[in-house]
This record gives sequence, structure tokens and C-alpha cells, in this order.
Amino acid sequence: MNRSELILKYSEFANVPKKKAELIVDTVFEQMKAALENNDRIELRGFGSFVNKKYGSYTGRNPRTGEAIVVTKKKLPFFKVGKELKEKLEPVK
Repeated sequence: MNRSELILKYSEFANVPKKKAELIVDTVFEQMKAALENNDRIELRGFGSFVNKKYGSYTGRNPRTGEAIVVTKKKLPFFKVGKELKEKLEPVK
């Protein structure tokens, strides 16, 4: 599902105009981005959580040339699936 499909689904579900649904979806994503930029954790019960993970610098290889390159330290968002969603996707046997 992409952003426009999400907006359309929300518009139908909440019975609101598409423009209002777009504003709501954009607001949610903007707030999520702002939280991650501030190193806050986002937890959506039953769905999962987002957190920034820090990775140290390391020496890697250019796959094309094989040349050693230094990869600088970085911070990337990480998503962990919640228990309820995980069980729906892969039921316990």
C-alpha cells in the first residue's frame, strides 16, 4: 500500500473528504518524522515500534572495484514488529 492508497482507504473508512484524509495522513507522518529526528521512540500498540539505531563507522568494500572504503557512523530508523501483528502474519503452531 502506498501513501495515496492509504489516504483513499482512510477517506472511505472515516467517511471524510479526500483532502481532509490527506491532511490527517500527512500530519501523522510528519509527527513521526519529527519524533525520530528528536531520537524519540514511536510505539503503536499491536503494530510495532520505530526507534533510531546507531551504527559505528567501519571499513567496507566497494562491490564494483573491491576497493576498501570507510563508511562513516550513521543513525537509521529501525522498525520492530509488534507481537499481535507478528502473530497475525505468522500464527503460532
